[in-house]
Amino acid sequence: MAALSEFVHVVVSYGSQDAGLAVLLLSRPPTNAMTRQVYREITAAADELARRDDVAAVILFGGHEIFSAGDDMVELEKLTVAEAELADRVRTEAVDAVAAIPKPTVAAVTGYALGAGLTLALAADWRISGDNVKFGATEILSGRTPGGGGMARLTRVVGESKAKELVFSGRFVDAEEALELGLIDEMVAPDNVYDCAAVWARRFLGGPQDALAAAKAGINAVFGVGASESNV
Repeated sequence: MAALSEFVHVVVSYGSQDAGLAVLLLSRPPTNAMTRQVYREITAAADELARRDDVAAVILFGGHEIFSAGDDMVELEKLTVAEAELADRVRTEAVDAVAAIPKPTVAAVTGYALGAGLTLALAADWRISGDNVKFGATEILSGRTPGGGGMARLTRVVGESKAKELVFSGRFVDAEEALELGLIDEMVAPDNVYDCAAVWARRFLGGPQDALAAAKAGINAVFGVGASESNV
């Protein structure tokens, strides 16, 4: 395991079954709350995964307890206006970098994916969730709106009407409703989340990487995934 920095790690498998499978691992206990430093580390990790020829598919994982509770509110509430603008930029860069990884990506979601944590999960191609997970676009509860392209990504997945309801209310969504809405692609027992995400990712390990990258870029372009919508 190669530690990229303090809170975000890149783990690449070399065994016969999982050769080419990588994990972008968030590790800032207890809630994986995201600071400006964490976002910078996510960007660096995503850029590394995009470059590496020995990586064919990526799992986003926050550990077996929680994916991410969102932004670190203690840090956020202390920021000046200029610092808050910078924080929004680094958040956007991190989410866009994950979305731009030119390889299949699967978010293995445990515990909670709230606020910016939900936005990060939505940057993956697919999401596998435990049946006890709570999701939420919760920024409104602290007087903010989803940043990092969160509103655009959420609207693309659940539609305009439902996105407004979720963003305006900030309410929690359980895993069963998330599956119905299309926020997640599969719901499994909590202990099986990572293993199920690995099953999804393994399907692409022997695939044509250039063709998969081109297909992903083409589909992303159809739906306008990119920096042009990063402020909503």
